Amino acid sequence: MTSINPVLSVAPEVRTALESGGPVVALESTIISHGMPYPRNVEMAREVEQIVRDHGATPATIAILDGVPRIGLSADELDVLASDESVAKVSIRDIGYVAARRAHGATTVAATMRLAALAGIRVFVTGGLGGVHRGGETSMDVSADLTEMSRTDVAIVSAGVKSLLDIGRTLEVLETLGVPVVVHGADEFPSFFSRSSGFAAPMRLDSPADLAAMMHAKWSLGLEGAVSIANPVPAADEIPQPEIEATIRQALADADERGIRGKDITPYLLGRIVELSDGASLETNIALVRNNARLGAAVAVAYAGLGA
Repeated sequence: MTSINPVLSVAPEVRTALESGGPVVALESTIISHGMPYPRNVEMAREVEQIVRDHGATPATIAILDGVPRIGLSADELDVLASDESVAKVSIRDIGYVAARRAHGATTVAATMRLAALAGIRVFVTGGLGGVHRGGETSMDVSADLTEMSRTDVAIVSAGVKSLLDIGRTLEVLETLGVPVVVHGADEFPSFFSRSSGFAAPMRLDSPADLAAMMHAKWSLGLEGAVSIANPVPAADEIPQPEIEATIRQALADADERGIRGKDITPYLLGRIVELSDGASLETNIALVRNNARLGAAVAVAYAGLGA
């Protein structure tokens, strides 16, 4: 039986699944509040939850509402996250502040995986990972996602590192932190919008069962930290890497001209890329999240089957 931190508010559906040892998939909420425009964001959130259910697992979208960390959200709560402009973007450092102020917060990868772990959830699906920003060797702008992955025992299914980041340096930092990066079904590491990045897959596994076995082996040995599962966007939905790179460079130049930095830069860049790509990047973003939800549910089912 999973031990659930009593400070968390856990939805009945999620609690039942956890207490019975059933497969549960955590879902982040920053992608809802700060990653896509309304109403596509809430439509996507509901669709992804249904995909997880259709593939045999229980979805648990995670956020902070009225200062309370919520593990699993109602339809009305999803609407709040999607439409309320006061919802804060919450990383690890922000959780206590937002909770104390009894405010609303959409959780990033780092914050979501920590709250998922406190609830006893082992599989987490997101769109793309944070990492070392371009120019990070001088700005020191490095996502808290990376350090959190080094200490929290959750498998993260993503479409790779977000294309707008420095993928090479991010992979180097993950290696230094001891975080295994395994690509599902491909020999090249993906780059969010694209199946290619120019970097080889550090490891490759081809089935949910193999991925679950790797998770079990790692944690059974007492090796703490995440397993990063990179799941390339379907070929029919990708934006080729040279094409999206030109768009990203323009968006970065626009952000620099406007002086946008820190926690505001990723939401700005994603929105600007949607504009510059005439909406193509949004469609790819939604497609890759769907794809990750399918794989994440299958991994959760396989891992639960191991009795771990």
